[in-house]
Amino acid sequence: MMIIKQFRGYKFYSVMMILCLLVLSCKDKQQEVKEVVPEQSNQTKEAIKSTESSKKTILCFGNSLTAGYGLDEKEAWPSLLNERLDSLDLDYKAVNAGISGETSSGGLNRIDWVLNQKVDVFILELGANDMLRGLDITVTEVNLRKLLKKVHAKYPGIPIIIAGLLAPPNMGAVYEKQFKGIYSKLAKEFNGLLIPFFLENVAGIESLNLPDQKHPNKEGQKVVLENIWKQLKKVL
Repeated sequence: MMIIKQFRGYKFYSVMMILCLLVLSCKDKQQEVKEVVPEQSNQTKEAIKSTESSKKTILCFGNSLTAGYGLDEKEAWPSLLNERLDSLDLDYKAVNAGISGETSSGGLNRIDWVLNQKVDVFILELGANDMLRGLDITVTEVNLRKLLKKVHAKYPGIPIIIAGLLAPPNMGAVYEKQFKGIYSKLAKEFNGLLIPFFLENVAGIESLNLPDQKHPNKEGQKVVLENIWKQLKKVL
């Protein structure tokens, strides 16, 4: 009887040991799985990051007309441009560097910082706020020229697209002509492509503007994109 009890005790002990080993083995396997998954996830993230960083950059530099004043960021034309670039499988990404209220002077002051990122195509849209404030046209032209010189100095030979703007008739015929002339003059000087009027088919159309009738609404942004695309597609 003693031998049988010992045998049963030994058998029970053996079974328990086997169960413990199985549990520990399962835990080890679970730990191995947990360690592998994050590693694969990180590799995937790095791959995506590498793909994004390898894309050429289109820098959209301007004021509220570029920033998308009064709209969700995804509704502004630079975001719409990204959608088009992706749909056409073009190796470019658009960066929105627009700030509401920006003047030519403000743009000149921050351009060095913005150019710290790699730029492959530069789109300039500035001057509207200078005009609305009635600033000296000569000063606006000088600021924009200095700004473009900085772009050329940092990234020689990159395509430059200049978004032309118009002054309203109430500014006077002389001012209107001189203001319009800034953009064509700079485009020629820097061998850039000119968008004659950035807000063509948008300005003055109530249904395409916000209640202030100065900034394109969601639908107006789509028209603005087409105005830009006419020139941009030539350099992509």
